[in-house]
Amino acid sequence: MTYIHGLGHFHPENIIDNAFLRDLDIGTDADWIMDRVGIERRRTVLPLDYIKTTRNADPRQAIEASLYSNAQTGARAAQQAIAAAGLNPSDIGLVISGSCSPQSSCPAEACTIAAELGIDAPAFDLNSACSSLAAQLHFLDSMRPERLPDFVLVVQAENSTRAIDYNDRNSCVLWGDCSSAQVISPRVPSRLKITHSQFASNPENCDKVRFVNAGHFTQEGRTVQTFAIRRSLALIAQLRERLDQARAAALKFIGHQANRGMLDNICRSAGISAENHFFNVNEYGNCGAAGAPSVLSQHIGDLRDGDVVALAVVGGGLSWGALMLEVCA
Repeated sequence: MTYIHGLGHFHPENIIDNAFLRDLDIGTDADWIMDRVGIERRRTVLPLDYIKTTRNADPRQAIEASLYSNAQTGARAAQQAIAAAGLNPSDIGLVISGSCSPQSSCPAEACTIAAELGIDAPAFDLNSACSSLAAQLHFLDSMRPERLPDFVLVVQAENSTRAIDYNDRNSCVLWGDCSSAQVISPRVPSRLKITHSQFASNPENCDKVRFVNAGHFTQEGRTVQTFAIRRSLALIAQLRERLDQARAAALKFIGHQANRGMLDNICRSAGISAENHFFNVNEYGNCGAAGAPSVLSQHIGDLRDGDVVALAVVGGGLSWGALMLEVCA
């Protein structure tokens, strides 16, 4: 059993709306974007003038142009999560970070975030692209509680717009930036607990989604979306099998925030009603590993005692995972 004590998220202030993308003159407009992905706006750590002028032709320049580092955005989300848990940074005994596009591999991004927060504790990265949250929490949930500190900070710092080619309408309509964080405990009870976790991957298809160092994001879009829908439906079915009929029917759902159409397809096929589906992809775009946890952070106040939430995510690797979350009195 793992308990979540605090949640946080941070979206940078610069907004890429559909009118902005239309004005780039890359063959897209609001109707095309809404019909294709259902996303109205996204956030970015990049200056909008930089995108207009360069289209981010050289992602190496995006690092210098960025308004924030991953350490800074990750720390902002973490500060919110730590405050929500009623703790101080000094209470954190371990920091784990992971995302699609970490800004550095040495030092580990968890170390740079811990330094930004003034946390003196072990820190390391556990990355699995968009499914990093499931990988991180499944890893922690599988460990012997006595080997872990009372409170662990888990972060997903995603500023992937640095890797987007703004001449490629298929990619640039999708991505936005966000960082999310969770304070968890292996033994101190809280209102929100993880009652089940799972994670798996199929490395044979590792080339289907790619973020490469100093390069542009690429993916086989149709193949990846088909995979995401199929795996998400399987994860929902597996989680429902763990519940009685009444609780399974009332299950809340948070999916990987890839695009609105994909999520609507999943909900129709799984019989999930609109009131039980939480999402934010229409307002913030695909925020990679931070997408689903940012939805949970935004909607934690909407959950009532006894609610059960299925959080199902998929990502590069290809990988997939799920958490079952229960709200306790």
